[in-house]
Amino acid sequence: MPALSHRILLIEDDHRLGAMVKTYLEQSEFLCDVVESGAAAFERLAVQTPDAVLLDLMLPDMDGLEICRQVRSSQAAYAKVPIVMLTAKGDPMDRIVGLELGADDYLPKPFEPRELLARLRAVLRRGPAVGVVVDEAATSVHRYGSLCIDLDARQVHVSGEACELTAYQFDLLVALAQRAGRVLSRDQIMGLSRGKELDAFDRSIDVHIGRIRQAIESDVKHPKRILTVRGVGYVFAKQQD
Repeated sequence: MPALSHRILLIEDDHRLGAMVKTYLEQSEFLCDVVESGAAAFERLAVQTPDAVLLDLMLPDMDGLEICRQVRSSQAAYAKVPIVMLTAKGDPMDRIVGLELGADDYLPKPFEPRELLARLRAVLRRGPAVGVVVDEAATSVHRYGSLCIDLDARQVHVSGEACELTAYQFDLLVALAQRAGRVLSRDQIMGLSRGKELDAFDRSIDVHIGRIRQAIESDVKHPKRILTVRGVGYVFAKQQD
């Protein structure tokens, strides 16, 4: 039997659902710890940083969005851990806010366990984005004007200043940058970075692009690195300052 690989922290107050997800993930060769409150989550995070967090938005003691905000604003080791939100709320604004707070993905309840597993594996993916061809003989550091992307270190700097991006946002940026000058649709970008076809009505990609722009653009209202092609998608500019 293959060794268990990634450790997942599931923050879910529905005991039955938590047990079901834990069993399914462990059958899929993950380690899974389950806590049922925000307080218990931060106690666990302080002791051990997981490889990813599955976060329910409806918890008894703390809103899941607040947990996401506190994780991302923390100076602790877990600040950059990938987060997948689990939400039973029908309001898409909750999902948008969660993504803006730094979540990497979301999954509405009820969900298919196979889809949960696919999304979880996607945010855990390390290295260049899926589908991105990299010349391994070349340096891992790519420069676009004052923008520097280090594929090996998974870091981004602008004029020497570090940019804060989630793992998923880093993969999106790489997918765009390595196709500089080529207009990519939302479907293409999602497929390259996550290997999953984008739902025609899903605009979460726009939220992530917005967060990337906040990190790398000097003027978010007038971006010069990632440009919008109305009605089509986005293009990473070949010529940059």
